[in-house]
Amino acid sequence: MKTHSKVPKEIIAFTSCSMVLTALGIDIMLPAFADLRRHFSIVEETAQTDKLISFFFMGQITQIIFGYLTDKMGRLPILRFGVILYIICGFATVYAPNIEWMFVLRFISGMGAAAVLMTSIASVRDQYAGDEMARIMSLVLALFLFTPVIAPALGAFVLKFYSWKCVFLIPPTFALIVLIWSFRIKESHPKEARIHLPIKDLLPKFKSIITDWHFLRYSIIATLLFAILSSYVSSSERIIGEIYNSPKLFPIIFGTIGLLMAILSLSNSFFTRKFGAKNTLRVILLMYLAVSALLVLVTFFIGNPPPMIYFFILIALLMAFTTAGDPNSSSIALEFMGENAGLAASVYGTIFFFIGSSIGAAISSQLSNGVLPLAISAFGLSALAVLLSFSDKTNKSSL
Repeated sequence: MKTHSKVPKEIIAFTSCSMVLTALGIDIMLPAFADLRRHFSIVEETAQTDKLISFFFMGQITQIIFGYLTDKMGRLPILRFGVILYIICGFATVYAPNIEWMFVLRFISGMGAAAVLMTSIASVRDQYAGDEMARIMSLVLALFLFTPVIAPALGAFVLKFYSWKCVFLIPPTFALIVLIWSFRIKESHPKEARIHLPIKDLLPKFKSIITDWHFLRYSIIATLLFAILSSYVSSSERIIGEIYNSPKLFPIIFGTIGLLMAILSLSNSFFTRKFGAKNTLRVILLMYLAVSALLVLVTFFIGNPPPMIYFFILIALLMAFTTAGDPNSSSIALEFMGENAGLAASVYGTIFFFIGSSIGAAISSQLSNGVLPLAISAFGLSALAVLLSFSDKTNKSSL
């Protein structure tokens, strides 16, 4: 890796905007779900609109494919392909004749977002190393994490003047700007550095990754917590608007939780540097387990749903713990991957998004008049995550 001589302001801005497509493709649409249900005459208590988020997440299953292609063909061709896919499906979504077609288009949009996400991170890794790479990725992550704070409020503002279709058109329009901008960016992975490894030669590497207990254990830990996060995010509009009957509070509540997630995620680097990634992750998981247990007790004994203030304070902590713990889980999972780190990262992302969102969708489908299924799932999955974090079965060194 080489450190590029150019001041990285444009790279930081471009990488941030590219990665924001994933968050923007979710958060800005949430306030429009009530209007969407009315448009398609969907019963309010069902989780049909929640699936628009779940299918988008599931599209990330293609990370493993794009991870291979971007090493073979370069970063920009795959990034542009992903952005074009995102744009086409984004514009097509507003013309979908029914909700089922929207599911298909959202899944393909997620595939496009997966390509953009993989190539954006790889491009930074190509050009920067060590402290410089860490600094750039920290700035990129900070900008990325503040999208959930702003996007729902923007979506709600647009809805005051226009229909839900206008809200859904914002992400692909923004992606069009990113696509045009990409022609100013220099390819970071030249032809001489590209890998021309036949797919059949990847199978032994793939097998060694998915049978590595250390890798698998921390991938599962991250996936279990993401399942709760994806369930909450996809059903948050319905929880606030239908279960708590406070739709006007949605942008404020969602944005506040997003702000807490950003703050805790950024502060995680301090604790990790001081106490180590593994110890910090274990503390985060234990706190998650304690808060989820309290959420179950509050829901059981005070009411289902519990008072709004109790529920959202506790759920905000759970979401913040998830975003704080994920960098630790991923870094520990990839710790011993060596030359397989790139492929392992794409496998990690595939497991994380696809399996996590699938579990999250199953949880969301049980949320009709209360939040007890979410509370019980958070407690059960975090208990399993805690057990996994303390079940060391390897003699390899750890963080």
